[in-house]
Amino acid sequence: MSRKFQEEKAEAGLHGTGVRTRAKKKLGQNFLIDPNVARKIVGRLDLQPADKVLEIGPGQGALSQFLLQCGAQVAGVEKDLALARQLKEKWPDIDVIAADALDIQWDRLYRAGFCKVIGNLPYNIASPLIWDIVSGFSEARGMVFTIQKEVGLRLTARPGRKEYGALSVWVQNFAQPRLEFILGPLVFRPRPKVDSAVVSLCPQALCPDQDQRKALASLLRVCFQQRRKQLKTSLRSLWSESVQAWFAEHGVRPQARAEDLTPQEFFSLSQRVFPLQPQGDK
Repeated sequence: MSRKFQEEKAEAGLHGTGVRTRAKKKLGQNFLIDPNVARKIVGRLDLQPADKVLEIGPGQGALSQFLLQCGAQVAGVEKDLALARQLKEKWPDIDVIAADALDIQWDRLYRAGFCKVIGNLPYNIASPLIWDIVSGFSEARGMVFTIQKEVGLRLTARPGRKEYGALSVWVQNFAQPRLEFILGPLVFRPRPKVDSAVVSLCPQALCPDQDQRKALASLLRVCFQQRRKQLKTSLRSLWSESVQAWFAEHGVRPQARAEDLTPQEFFSLSQRVFPLQPQGDK
């Protein structure tokens, strides 16, 4: 093998078998390289034989191999076309979908037979992706994601914490998040500059419907744009006798701030601030 060919392979990030090992920074790739950690992450999904699982960003298959070992039917959504081809060649039983996870229509997954979701999510899209998944795939029986530690703390934050925000409220109205464990940079290649968190999400039995979601999202946008403002100030243009009555009924002071309300209180308030219109008035 010529030195020139070796240099070209190194530049492309390929090892002897032709599988690319170098991550693409623009795709936010950090490959999990510790098989013990991968096995532990998959274990948090509590797989049953023949469960149909969607894996987001399978990359080099660190999680995929253990999903298959558990007897799951696996479909992987991989944006990197080269990795998508390599994954299919190495594990023919995986249904590889070469696509951007942000383009997935999550409400169709249940009808397609999927019941669980797992993935090592790129840091730069984790928040909007989880926002869409929990609301779009509320029929899921379980989800496990590896994400930036900061995002994991936001998902699981309680009222009054500095991490508590719109993402916390939104996710906790659809699922019960749990921070499973923290991962240091050494288990990834390339090594990220921050710690990661493995978070599990158990969907709620009852979730907001489409109209209720719109109301909740609108209220969160209003209240958390300037989170230090008092709610009465943030809701000034939306204030009404009905809204004022809500505060009295729930024992919440109008001078409270967004970080003081529980996820359930936000949902209840959103239905009062943005009441559903009768069918005939639409």
